[in-house]
Amino acid sequence: MATADQTAAIIAELTLLLRPAGGGLYLVSTGKAEQQALQRRVYRVDNDADVHAAFERNLRRIADARVVVLGIPSDTGAGFRRGANLGPQALREAWLAHDPELPARFEEDGVVDIGDVFVVPQLLDDDMLGEAQLKSARRALYPDVDDDVRSRLPVSALSIAERVWSLVLALNPRAKPLTLGGDHSTAWPAVKAMHDAGQRFCILQFDAHTDLLEERLGVRMCFATWSFHANDLIGRHQRLVQVGLRASRYPRAHWEGKLDVAQFWAADVNADPAAVDEIVAALKATGLPVLISNDIDGTDARWASAAGTPELDGLHPDLVDELIARVGRELDVVGADLMEVAPLLEVEAPGTTLHTARRYLTTTLQAMLRAP
Repeated sequence: MATADQTAAIIAELTLLLRPAGGGLYLVSTGKAEQQALQRRVYRVDNDADVHAAFERNLRRIADARVVVLGIPSDTGAGFRRGANLGPQALREAWLAHDPELPARFEEDGVVDIGDVFVVPQLLDDDMLGEAQLKSARRALYPDVDDDVRSRLPVSALSIAERVWSLVLALNPRAKPLTLGGDHSTAWPAVKAMHDAGQRFCILQFDAHTDLLEERLGVRMCFATWSFHANDLIGRHQRLVQVGLRASRYPRAHWEGKLDVAQFWAADVNADPAAVDEIVAALKATGLPVLISNDIDGTDARWASAAGTPELDGLHPDLVDELIARVGRELDVVGADLMEVAPLLEVEAPGTTLHTARRYLTTTLQAMLRAP
C-alpha cells in the first residue's frame, strides 16, 4: 500500500492525466453543453467548479474502491467505421437514464468513476511517436507542468491509460478495473497494467473477430492486434477464451493450434444448449480469475448494430448476459470492459445497442462486486 506521500504524488499525477467523466473528448462548442450536463449528473452537482471538486474527491477514494471505472474515448485504433470515441459518454448517459440513482449506488457499493483519459484523437500509442511529436503534445497537454516532470508524461490514449491503471493499482492493488471504450485496442492498458502489477488471470473475450494479428499494416497495437499481445502476456495455454467468433479468414483450428487459444464460434454456441456450461468449464480449467473483455460486435447486429464492425449471426444478448452472470457467480471477476459501442452509427433502431450495452454493464458490475 502506498505511503501518504506516495498517495499524494499519485493523485497529483492522475489529476494531470485525467478529466472528469465525459471530459476525455476535446470539445470547444459543438457537444460541449451535453458534455457538461452529463458531468453534472454523474457528480450530482450544479456547476463546473463543483464538477472538478467532485472529480478530485473521487480520485482520493481510489484507495478504498472495490471497482474503478475509467473511460477511454478513443477510436484511433479502430478499423472499418469510426465513432467508438463517443462510447464512454453514451454508456454513462444510458446507465444514468436507466438508473438516475446510479452515482449514489456507486458510492454505496464502493465503485469509483475516476473520469476519462484525455484523448488527442490523432494519437494512439507513444511508441508510435517521434521525439518532436512527443515534445509538442506534452507542451499542449501539460502547459503548466515543470519541464522535468512533463518530459516523463504520456500523451497518447493507450499510453496514458496504461499509466493511469498502473497508478490506480499502486494505490489500491485490490481495485478491479472497469474500462469503458473506445475501440478494442483500449482494452490493452488494463490487461498490461494488471499483469505488470503481478496479477495473473484468464480472459473471456466476446467478439465477432479474433483480434489475433501480431500486427496490422505495420502497426503493433490496434483493435485487430490487442488479443495477440494479451494472449502472449498471460501465457497462452488457452487462458484466452474467445466467444462469438464468426468473421475470420482462418478456421478455429488455425488459431487454436497456432496460438493456443480456446475458441467458441457463434454458430456452434447458438446451436448448443450446453455452450454456456462448456465455456465456464474452459475458464475454470485455467485455475485463474477472469477478466471479461466484451466487444459489442460479439452480439448479433440485430441488437448491436452501432459498432465499428457489426456482424450478423452473432450471439443473443440473453446468452451473453447469462454467461457474464454465471461467470460472476462461479469465478472471481477481477476486471472487465465494454468496447466498440459507436452510438451515432445506429440508424435503423436508435437506442437498441445502448440498451444492450447498458444491460451488459449492469450485469458485469454485479459480477465484479460479487465475492469470489
